[in-house]
This record gives sequence, structure tokens and C-alpha cells, in this order.
Amino acid sequence: MTAQQSTGKYWIQFFIWLVVIILMLIYVRPFFWLALPGTVTSFAKAMNLLDPNTPEDQGW
Repeated sequence: MTAQQSTGKYWIQFFIWLVVIILMLIYVRPFFWLALPGTVTSFAKAMNLLDPNTPEDQGW
């Protein structure tokens, strides 16, 4: 059985990105999509949908 890792730092990153994307939607609407990758990735990591980056996952 694998150990459950904490996702707290990913939730913090997600909420920071969420604030960034909301501010961009308010002030610089044409460029809000620049914050989408960070928001979606941090949410996926917080929900534990992505495996952690390990050397064997990199295909080296």
C-alpha cells in the first residue's frame, strides 16, 4: 500500500492561481488564459489526479 501524501501545498497554490485568474478576468480580460495552466494543474494535483513527478515517470 502506498503512503498518502499531503496535498496542502497544492491547495494553497490553487487558491493563489484562482485569485490571479479572477484578477486577470477583471483587469486584463484578453490575457486571462495565461493563468489557466497554473490553475488547472494545481487543482489536478490538489485533487490527487496527477501522479507525483518521479524519475521513472519522465521516460529518461
